[in-house]
Amino acid sequence: MAETHVLFVEDDDVIREATTLALERDGFAVTAMPDGLSGLESFRARRPDIALLDVMVPGMDGVSLCRRIRDESTVPVIMLSARADSIDVVLGLEAGADDYVTKPFDGSVLVARIRAVLRRFDHSGGPQNGAAGAPDGTDGERGVLSFGDLEVDTEGMEVRRSGANVALTPTEMRLLLEFSSAPGTVLSRDRLLERVWDYDWGGDTRVVDVHVQRLRTKIGQDRIETVRGFGYKLKA
Repeated sequence: MAETHVLFVEDDDVIREATTLALERDGFAVTAMPDGLSGLESFRARRPDIALLDVMVPGMDGVSLCRRIRDESTVPVIMLSARADSIDVVLGLEAGADDYVTKPFDGSVLVARIRAVLRRFDHSGGPQNGAAGAPDGTDGERGVLSFGDLEVDTEGMEVRRSGANVALTPTEMRLLLEFSSAPGTVLSRDRLLERVWDYDWGGDTRVVDVHVQRLRTKIGQDRIETVRGFGYKLKA
């Protein structure tokens, strides 16, 4: 089985070398770059399986690099930030990152988060936890769920709005599958973290909030309703 190739962009020499060694010990192949421009060149040349991007790197910051990668690929991206309460975290998620890890981090925690993201992407060809059955008003034989002008093809992993294809990242697709498996049902942020992000422990709900907002911009702002104090629901 081929090694999972990780692109790691980090300007701190000590962190870059130590993290590279830790990832290699866990069986990953790592390409480590010290700045955003070399990171983008490496991404285009080698097409890694996942990218770890520090927010504050020279040349091209991690958020800008994430945007450039997302323009070209749906490869999973994890942002690394030194401040948990920083606006950089939200900016990274809004740029298209799938998750983030706060520095300093334990190597085992980073590996666990990487594997969780990769599991989600490995299963992006079909629903893992959601959309097990077809709700009323859907074409169960074809695996197409219909919600007004929105169609979710759970077998072909395609989404159409008013007949036009909607491009979603695998994380956005899994989030939509979770909503469409229970239309009209309020889903808490903790449940979404567990089912979509594969967290079996409490995580930062900003990840959920930003991804819901990104999903809304693609399928319609009024399609997913916020239920204050409880979570979100897909309007049936």
